[in-house]
Amino acid sequence: MKIVKMELKHIDGVMVVEHLSFTIPWSKNSFIQEITTNEFAHYIVAVENDMVVGYAGMWQIQDEGHITNIAVHPEFRGIHIGRSLMVELIRTSRNLGVSAMTLEVRKSNDIAKKLYVSLGFKDAGVRKRYYSDNNEDAIIMWNEHI
Repeated sequence: MKIVKMELKHIDGVMVVEHLSFTIPWSKNSFIQEITTNEFAHYIVAVENDMVVGYAGMWQIQDEGHITNIAVHPEFRGIHIGRSLMVELIRTSRNLGVSAMTLEVRKSNDIAKKLYVSLGFKDAGVRKRYYSDNNEDAIIMWNEHI
């Protein structure tokens, strides 16, 4: 598996992972705009034998990194691809001069929360009814020591 910068050639594979991972997926156009016009966006993909098996993205806002999304194809979960993507986002952030990162995660997503805690993220608050598909709360997490 290799992790590379997301390019237009990866979008169809990203959309497969997106639709398998989220009840309200981002549109293809959203991803295209993120990687072609959003100067604050940084997106990466995990690729195995030319297949996108995961992706992650963030926005750099001054010295902060705001993780927008991370997903791994269901058939490739549990083999540390999510960790590899997060580690690469953190490495990229450091290179960009980012000193802190934040993200939101579903209150019920214990696997993701455990990963984020292992990478230095801490609970910092709650966004009530953040997820529109089921009104689940989001836990806001920060790592202030990138």
